[in-house]
Amino acid sequence: MYDYDMVVIGSGPSGRRAAVQCAKLGKAVLVVEKGRRVGGVSVHTGTIPSKTLRETVLNLSGWRERGFYGRSYRVKHDIAASDLMTRLQKTLDHEVEVLEHQFSRNLVRTANGEARLVSPHEVEITSPIGETKVVSSAFILIACGTRPFRPDYVPFDGTSVLDSDEIIELPKLPRSLAVIGAGVIGVEYATIFSALDVPVTLIEPRPTFLDFIDKELIDEFMHELRDRNVALRLGSKVTSIEKTPQGSIITHLSDGRHVTTEMLLFAAGRVGATDRLNLEAAGIVVDHRGRISVDPVTLQTSAPHIYAAGDVIGFPSLASTSMEQGRVAACHALGMEPMAPPEFFPYGIYSVPEISTAGLTEEEVRTRGIPYEVGIARFRETSRGHIMGLNSGMMKMIFSTKTRRLLGVHILGEGATELIHIGQAVLNLKGGIDYFIQNTFNYPTLAEAYKIAGLDAWNRMTR
Repeated sequence: MYDYDMVVIGSGPSGRRAAVQCAKLGKAVLVVEKGRRVGGVSVHTGTIPSKTLRETVLNLSGWRERGFYGRSYRVKHDIAASDLMTRLQKTLDHEVEVLEHQFSRNLVRTANGEARLVSPHEVEITSPIGETKVVSSAFILIACGTRPFRPDYVPFDGTSVLDSDEIIELPKLPRSLAVIGAGVIGVEYATIFSALDVPVTLIEPRPTFLDFIDKELIDEFMHELRDRNVALRLGSKVTSIEKTPQGSIITHLSDGRHVTTEMLLFAAGRVGATDRLNLEAAGIVVDHRGRISVDPVTLQTSAPHIYAAGDVIGFPSLASTSMEQGRVAACHALGMEPMAPPEFFPYGIYSVPEISTAGLTEEEVRTRGIPYEVGIARFRETSRGHIMGLNSGMMKMIFSTKTRRLLGVHILGEGATELIHIGQAVLNLKGGIDYFIQNTFNYPTLAEAYKIAGLDAWNRMTR
């Protein structure tokens, strides 16, 4: 009756996972990707490029060794944009090759072109040279992702005023940088360039930022940023941006101050890339940011045979959760009931230093009225941290004093996005403080911080 069992629009984390899941169940699936190569935003302008850029910067700058050798220590003294781009391109080529092979061995068909709905079950695909064809499908998954929000008052030029997609192709490293938007993307890039000793000013109209992260961690993080001479301009809106004849960018703020830099990154939000999908043909509407509402359990849109997953449906907009959303959508469409998702998932911010969290923040615990105690470990207290030359970094764990269960884990510092998974496992298995007190951790490791933080909380709970 249909050409395919499922057509997937977009080949990012959610799209690829859904396509492979369908193929492994013996179904005919087509992935439509408008980019030149598969991978979506995640591979080409988002997750993989930004994390590759971060790792390259930390390696070439000698950032991790400065605790021993001083702030002036460098692995490579004259770091150029070309140094960053070389490693980035190698990484992206590898990611694309792996994905293409994954599609090939699972018999997932791909089509290069722009997709739009022409009826509830039909998708029109326009190739880069303008040829069109229409395919039909029993189910459709919209996994088109997002693109940077580009307001009219920002004079984007692709060289000195950039969005978060353009920054990975910067022609040269700036002498100074202003970042508008202290969300995840803005904070990541601000700290990456700061690690290169570029003077950075981070501008955010709200008085606080990253409000979903435990406030104590953010306070510690802000202290580290200020110690590195990252200027924070919080609580001030941008009123205008001008480019001078000399090439400088002047950002005027509502409090009367202005910031003059050589380059500006606008990273204040993203919008769903849905405007050209003709979703009206299936009766699907989007919000003011182009995002699609779905059933949180099944990922179905208002049209039951059409699913949406990934960044296009909004929070949490993580590659990790997007992958699982794609798999869940595929399973539901094909009549399989996927296992219920775990209660807690990890959130990772690849700033310098890293931030990662799972479970409840201290603010949430207080709001719920749960009696609790907190345990803190400083990475410099661990032998491994001393060996690595770490002067900063902390782990915070929150326990219920009534049930002794772990309620939340919050980590700031080297390896945070890896370390968080121990706490995530204990959270989802409903474990408590006794696990950390009685368990033996490899020595010396940063994971030993779990025992230190556990003992810190336990000592207070038993007084």
